[in-house]
Amino acid sequence: MLLESIAGGGGTRRQLSGVVIHDPLDEAQFPAQAVVLGVGVHEPDDVVRLLYELGRKGAAALVVRSPFTATVEIRRAADESGVALLGLTRGASWAQVAAMLRTLLVEGDIGDISPQTLGGMPSGDLFALANAVAALLDAPVTIEDRSSRVLAFSGRQDEADQSRVETILGRQVPERFTLGLARNGVFERLHRGHTPVYVDPLHDETMTVPRVALAVRAGDEILGSIWAAVPGPLSEERTQALIDAGKLVALHMLRLRAGADVERRLRADLVSTALEGGAGAPEAIARLGLVAQPAVVLALGLFGGGDADPSTEDGLRRVADRQRVADALAMHLSAVQARSAVALVGDVAYGIVPMPGGRADCQERSIRVASTFLERTGQRVDAAIGIGPPALDGSGLSRSRDGADRALRVLLANEGARRVATAEDVHVDALMLDLADLAAARGDVATGPVARLLDYDARHQSQLVHTLSCWLDAFGDVAAASAAAYVHPNTFRYRLRRVAEVGEINLDDPGERFAAMLQLRLHTPGTMSRSRTPQRVNIRPHRPNTT
Repeated sequence: MLLESIAGGGGTRRQLSGVVIHDPLDEAQFPAQAVVLGVGVHEPDDVVRLLYELGRKGAAALVVRSPFTATVEIRRAADESGVALLGLTRGASWAQVAAMLRTLLVEGDIGDISPQTLGGMPSGDLFALANAVAALLDAPVTIEDRSSRVLAFSGRQDEADQSRVETILGRQVPERFTLGLARNGVFERLHRGHTPVYVDPLHDETMTVPRVALAVRAGDEILGSIWAAVPGPLSEERTQALIDAGKLVALHMLRLRAGADVERRLRADLVSTALEGGAGAPEAIARLGLVAQPAVVLALGLFGGGDADPSTEDGLRRVADRQRVADALAMHLSAVQARSAVALVGDVAYGIVPMPGGRADCQERSIRVASTFLERTGQRVDAAIGIGPPALDGSGLSRSRDGADRALRVLLANEGARRVATAEDVHVDALMLDLADLAAARGDVATGPVARLLDYDARHQSQLVHTLSCWLDAFGDVAAASAAAYVHPNTFRYRLRRVAEVGEINLDDPGERFAAMLQLRLHTPGTMSRSRTPQRVNIRPHRPNTT
């Protein structure tokens, strides 16, 4: 992130109007709710005075260079003036943050190729930029992201070697090449330094033409890299030209990412609003192009990691995985059915899939669509998809979403036993999870025979609860139950008699058997893990932040 909050602005949502640069020698006029870039402002007294001044002019935020420590006076000034104080991360340029903010503020710029330019290049046109850099270096160039995926490439790639040809054709640096570069410490030097890295083919058998690479940065964040196939080390002039080009590439990459983020947030907001079914749902449905169309809601979630802290490395990886899977689902559904809408809302990727035609085969088609997606992604995506009931029109999307949520929750609790299910398929299992929630919320504990058996097992390290569970699961078949418990049938019969004695339960009474089975499902750890203990996954309505 380029910006961090220092003081003020907590919980405030504002419609920003523009970006201006503060000049202490000029009485600037700017629209209300503007973001002011305080270039060169770092003294606490100057910041306090400027906050009050900007507050009188109706500014929304003041940006200063980090690191910056907010004093008590500064915090008071930010609160009283209503101007949020933000910090620009060390290493980021003012041009980068200005370009990013202006991109976000351009109305109607979502997904649009506008005549806006950055550094004389069409904004976001990385291919034009790659050709410009190639002309400066007199060498074929690729621009890649952090995962070595090719975002753009210049002409003259035939002058490079076979590894570059494979990279261009696959739009991804082949794994054997990246492994070689990592083994020789190229990526470490690239990400650690701020100057170009020369890669000699004598030290890397995966290439025959030398490379010069430069990490593309926005502050401390690495956005990607520029790779040029060169005949030898660059001259001092061309080295500086590449460094300068890297700053311009960063601006364009930030612009592309900002536009994609805005579009993604808008899409998520529309999908979330449509699924909630409130007053804003009809408009959201109309903007999604789903008016008067029968549809089905799919809910996709990942197995495991529901409690991962998003601030940790594992948590960040989970967030990235969810977004990657949501993007893949969006591509799949758009190919299967036009006007499908997909968005990541909370921890779940929701897909609204139009289902034209009769309702009779709607469920079968939705199962086929979900199953095909998971089959194509293979083991790389450890996910499950819950399918809601058909919605005949937009007003039924909320009910379809609830059904998809319930089906997904059962699938995730099953820990991979199944990966696709409709709400109808898992209706009883979903009711059991709801009942478990109710029991947990009220603080209910096991009572009667099950409570007595649990207490006995705890005091004597016995297996009476497990014995009863196996017997009930086997419908009273001692041979099958004893096999499940890994004991001889005679031993199992003895344990079963002890169950009846200790638990004071009549195993011939269907009512007592049902009560015991229900309590085992709800209150005992062993049976709950086997019978779908719910994971903590956010599948309730969540409105994304669109500020």
